[in-house]
Amino acid sequence: MDYIDYYKILDLKKSASADEIKKAYRKFARKHHPDLNPNNEEANKKFQQINEANEVLSDPDKRKKYDKYGKDWQHADQLDAQQKQQRQYQSQGGNPFGGGGGGFEGGDFSDFFSSMFGGGGGRSNQRSPFRGQDYTSDIKLNLLDVYTTHKQTLTVNGKQVRITIPAGVENGQKIKLPGYGAPGANNGPPGDLYISFSIADHPKFKRKGNDLHIQEDLDLYTAVLGGEKIIETPSGKVKLNIPAPTQPDSTLRLKGKGFPVYKKENQFGDLYIKWQVKLPTSLTEEQKELFEKLSKL
Repeated sequence: MDYIDYYKILDLKKSASADEIKKAYRKFARKHHPDLNPNNEEANKKFQQINEANEVLSDPDKRKKYDKYGKDWQHADQLDAQQKQQRQYQSQGGNPFGGGGGGFEGGDFSDFFSSMFGGGGGRSNQRSPFRGQDYTSDIKLNLLDVYTTHKQTLTVNGKQVRITIPAGVENGQKIKLPGYGAPGANNGPPGDLYISFSIADHPKFKRKGNDLHIQEDLDLYTAVLGGEKIIETPSGKVKLNIPAPTQPDSTLRLKGKGFPVYKKENQFGDLYIKWQVKLPTSLTEEQKELFEKLSKL
């Protein structure tokens, strides 16, 4: 995996505080956000790197490991264990990296580091395989985007990944794509890709689980006398028979007209319609007289 300088990505010094990291992330994430740079692969790549840099630098433990080991920070625990073991050998007069004395026989830390990850300068034949780093990615979608199953292409660490987004994905839900993370070291398995979904609210349809809720206006005459009304649903227009009378704020349930159930084909929630009865305005004198007569009956 190519080395990415997380501090450079966020234009920070290594001494940056937590607040400075947060401010820098917000600044650059806003600038390179895919919604502001549609069809811009370079901006999308930059956005992924910004998220990756923030994920590491905003976590004190991950940042400490990154500062010590750079791009191989995810193997910090194994590296620390190897160094501890090497020091133990040295204290006992042994040398796990060849030769009869302690230390690196004139070598330096890079020799030791290379011996673990397959570099040319290593002296050890014992190269432990390490699993690759996991990647994370955020996808922002509209509610109706996830009403149907569709494909989308992501740019993760400079590589394009085409994924299928199942219908019914929920806001905040995460899915794992095994093997789509960073390559492993020394024939170790690759990491995984974790995708988080952020589903924006819809101005009309309010989602609650697999059910949808909407409010629809109903004129007074239809509410009193009954009639027909056409409404929009995510799957198309539906003509409804309005019973007489229909009370204000009453709710009508349309079975199976809600949101698709995640990974359950042909299963849907329900659509609930709350009626908002609208009183007529700007009545003519004749209309007022008719209402007066009606009130006396």
